[in-house]
Amino acid sequence: MSEELLVTGMVLSAVPSAEYDKRVVLLTKERGKITAFARGSRKPNSRLMAATTPFSFGTFAVYEGRTAYTMVRAEISNYFQELKTDFDGTCYGIYFMEIADYYSRENLDASELLNLLYASLRALMNPHLDRELVRSIFEMKAMVLDGEYPYEIAEDATLQESTRYALSYVLQAPIRKLYTFTLKPEIQKEFGQIQTKMMKRIIGREFKSMEVIRTLLDVG
Repeated sequence: MSEELLVTGMVLSAVPSAEYDKRVVLLTKERGKITAFARGSRKPNSRLMAATTPFSFGTFAVYEGRTAYTMVRAEISNYFQELKTDFDGTCYGIYFMEIADYYSRENLDASELLNLLYASLRALMNPHLDRELVRSIFEMKAMVLDGEYPYEIAEDATLQESTRYALSYVLQAPIRKLYTFTLKPEIQKEFGQIQTKMMKRIIGREFKSMEVIRTLLDVG
């Protein structure tokens, strides 16, 4: 049997497996994106029941197998419970986790992406920040971390000066300082339009949770 590994990470998704198990996808600092099976975690008295729900962030004890890991223990430091009880916030959070899943791979360093995801979920709970701005910043920084974002966009003379400044700031700011500003409505609109174009150009696919967010915005 392999040695026990301790990984720091967040549950991106979890689905039932067998009669009482769960198949969990974790974004971890040490091993990137991994799949782990939590045996018996769907039983009412299981110590892993709460730890194997999406948004759970903490330390997970796992054993490495041939095709997947087995989770045996977890110490959760943040369940993001406040976000889970907010339907709109949950939708944005799930979307962020879909993006994180898209950009992560097993055995690749995911420490910065994990930090970005954690900081962005916290930003969603800040009542002073517009969630559409948080979404645009998260998308943009995820692309930057993956080396895909075209830096020259911040020098586009057709954009308003404040928009170019905001783009430059997000391109270079450390993750801990990303969500420290707000934008005037017209600047945020242009900033968001640029990011929407980048999503279509660079990723070129639709995420399921984005459909729900659009519905929320239309209703709003």
